[in-house]
Amino acid sequence: MVSRGTVLFDLFGVIARHRSPEAGAALVATAGAPAPAFWDAYWRLRPAYDRGDVTGPAYWRDVGTALGTRFGAARTGALIEADVAGWSAVDDEMVALVGELAAAGRRLGLLSNIPPELAAHYEARHSWLGHFAVRGFSCRIGHAKPEPGAYAWSVRALAEEPADVLFVDDREENVAAARAFGLRGVLFTGAAGLRAALREHP
Repeated sequence: MVSRGTVLFDLFGVIARHRSPEAGAALVATAGAPAPAFWDAYWRLRPAYDRGDVTGPAYWRDVGTALGTRFGAARTGALIEADVAGWSAVDDEMVALVGELAAAGRRLGLLSNIPPELAAHYEARHSWLGHFAVRGFSCRIGHAKPEPGAYAWSVRALAEEPADVLFVDDREENVAAARAFGLRGVLFTGAAGLRAALREHP
């Protein structure tokens, strides 16, 4: 049995899997651009997309501009589809752990850097999102980790004091920012390590 308490989860790299090399290669092929330049533009322009400041078509227009090209409507649609597909795989062991925690009385929240199309994809396909009392999708809350506003929004929505929330993320900079805001932070390295951390943080 796992004791009660609030856990705030990252999604990608914790419950959902990172994009595979094959999916990344498919996205680059869809763009028809050199990989180094593509990934530079993809990640450099991503925060505005994750925060919901721009739409999917606008994001890919900006990526194309950075690459010195223009993606038409059909190519833009294909890029959005390939991008969503690349982030769509989940870790079944972690999905099961989320269900176990919910059944044991843990209050759960989600804080994810995620654009609108991907958020809609997950909500349409994954009923286990219902285990989360709060879903902090960056595209809807206007803040992306590691911005302090993302953590401030989460603790307000959870109606918790920061020190009463355990934050789990696979990126050190996000965990460090959460700790700076006053949350307890755990760097995710796998389900076994998280189980041990949860026993230490009742």
